[in-house]
Amino acid sequence: MSQPALSGAVAALEDTLRTRLVERTTRRVLLTPAGERVARRAELVLAELDRLVEEVQAVRGPLVGPLRVGVIPTVAPYLLPVMLPRLAEEYPELELSVHEEQTDHIVGELVAGRLDVVLLALPAPVPGLVELPLYDEDFVLVAPACRRLPGDAPLQLKALRDLDVILLNEGHCLRDQALDVCREVGARAAAATYATSLATLVQLVSGGLGVTLVPETALPVETRRAPGLTLHRFADPAPYRRIGLAFRATSPRGEEFEALARSVRAAVADAGTRVRVHPDGPPARATGQDATGRSAAERRETGRHDTTPARAAS
Repeated sequence: MSQPALSGAVAALEDTLRTRLVERTTRRVLLTPAGERVARRAELVLAELDRLVEEVQAVRGPLVGPLRVGVIPTVAPYLLPVMLPRLAEEYPELELSVHEEQTDHIVGELVAGRLDVVLLALPAPVPGLVELPLYDEDFVLVAPACRRLPGDAPLQLKALRDLDVILLNEGHCLRDQALDVCREVGARAAAATYATSLATLVQLVSGGLGVTLVPETALPVETRRAPGLTLHRFADPAPYRRIGLAFRATSPRGEEFEALARSVRAAVADAGTRVRVHPDGPPARATGQDATGRSAAERRETGRHDTTPARAAS
C-alpha cells in the first residue's frame, strides 16, 4: 500500500472511531494510547484471518494454495533441488515461497506466524513447535590432499585433535554442531579463519588453511568446485546431524505438514544420497526434546547437540 493510501485509510478509521490514532510530527509518527489499542486488536484480527485461510485450505485438500517455507543455508542448496520437483508433481496447486535464513531467524518468523513451516537441524531451539524428522546425515572430514592424517580409514574421531578445524561464522547451527564434535575429543577450532558459507569453507580447505566438517548431502556440490581435496569418513558412531521439519503446535495444518514430510523423505530416498531417511510415522514430540526426551537446554548442558548419539533407524 502506498503512503498516501495508508494515510487516507488511517484518517478514515480515525473519523469512524472519532478519535486520533496517531500523533504526526515532521520526522515520525507515534501511536496514541487509542492507536496502540487498535494496533494490538488489529494484530489479533489478522492472526485470526490467517488461521481462517489455513482452515479453509485444509478443507480444500492437502498442500493447496500458499505455503511459506523457511530453510537454513546449510540445507537449502542440497535439499531443495531434490524436493521441489517432487512437490510440483505431487501437489500442482501448491504455491510455494521459500525463505533462506539462519536458524534463529526462520524459527522467529515461524513463531510470529510469518512462516508456515521450516526445514532445519533438529532439535529446534524454542518450545511450542512440532518436529518431524526427515533424515540423518553424517559429517565427513574434508582435508587438503597435501595433509596426511593419522590412522587408518575409517577415521577415528580423536584424529581431530591434531588438526585445525575451520568453521562457519556465528549464527550457523552447523558451527555449533562442529564445535560440539571438537569439544568432545579436545580438538581445536581455528580462531582466525571462518566463512559465511560451506562453499567458502571448502575453498579455504582447498587452499591449505585447515580442515572442516561437511554434511554428507553437501559433498557432491561443494567438493566438485574445489580441487585438491580428500574426504575422510569417521568410524562408527560417526558424528551426524538430524534434518527435520518443524511447525507451530497450534497450526491446523499438521496433517498437511505430515504429508509434506512424507514427500520430502521419499524424494531424498529416491535421490540415492548417503543419508538415513526416517520412516514415516506419527508426529514427533513438541520442540525442545530429542528422542531421549531431553530438552534443547539439557542437550546444551551436556554439549553434544545430537552429533554422536546412536544412529536412527533408516
